[in-house]
Amino acid sequence: MSGALPSAASLYRRVWRVIPPGEWAAFSDDIEAILALKRERNAVILAHNYQTPEIFHCVADIVGDSLALARKAMTVEAQVIVLAGVHFMAETAKLLNPNKTVLIPDLGAGCSLAESITAQDVRLMRQRYPGVPIVTYVNTSAEVKAESDICCTSGNAKAIIESLGVPRVIMLPDEYLAHNIAAQTDVEIIAWQGHCEVHERFTPADIRELRENHPGVTVLAHPECPPDVVAEADFSGSTAAMSDYVETQKPPRVVLMTECSMSDNVALAHPDVEFIRPCNLCPHMKRITLANIRSALEENRHIVTIDPCVAERARWAVERMLFV
Repeated sequence: MSGALPSAASLYRRVWRVIPPGEWAAFSDDIEAILALKRERNAVILAHNYQTPEIFHCVADIVGDSLALARKAMTVEAQVIVLAGVHFMAETAKLLNPNKTVLIPDLGAGCSLAESITAQDVRLMRQRYPGVPIVTYVNTSAEVKAESDICCTSGNAKAIIESLGVPRVIMLPDEYLAHNIAAQTDVEIIAWQGHCEVHERFTPADIRELRENHPGVTVLAHPECPPDVVAEADFSGSTAAMSDYVETQKPPRVVLMTECSMSDNVALAHPDVEFIRPCNLCPHMKRITLANIRSALEENRHIVTIDPCVAERARWAVERMLFV
């Protein structure tokens, strides 16, 4: 990593519209330490779109949705990767970089979807539906990926399913994503009953209330939301697709039905767009902080490890997705 380190003052100019000066004062020491530690350790930070702005805009080197992070993880040259996201994302980074050190700042940063299914569940589904391909959402453990035929994200699920050229697939574990994709394709989709604890809380009534209170608002919904929520929205897509929609369509007033830090991060790039913020926080994403990113780099914690037998099969499912 070369060049002069940015100053805390220059970084604050990126985020001043969403972080008050008093909060920034509490962040600046950690930010400066992290920037120095990245250089000392030959490290990069990958941050998901749901990370808070002081992480997303000030210390992250690579940002994006699950698909973007998976793709970009393959090109990382640094020896240490810190994943500012949840555990399955850190596992995915490790699968794609088996010879690098991958750190997750908090082992408690999990995922309700990943916790909704086990490898044994997948094996039982395969027994119940012999010969039916299993498409597994990346929001799963490495053990579950290892039992799958191919992975997908919310951004490429339809393309992945249709690429298999079969009349029926099993799609795990997000029930709502499976139903929302089923509405877009002729492929029959057998779903699991896993839900995202953030997106399942949104309701059609929420959207109707938003439209009443904010006339003319454009509603963008993540496909992990229930199908009746997606039906009420103006557009549904992954976090990357929602960000692209704002970039290209420039709606005067918009609401993103997803984790609320996403709105802060997108809003900073679009000061001319009014963002309405219904706030559903992901408690797992919010376990990642500047303080524990700093500790991860200082103390080399927590190192992500995957059983080699599991990793080989899980890596195949992820790489197969990336090359579709």
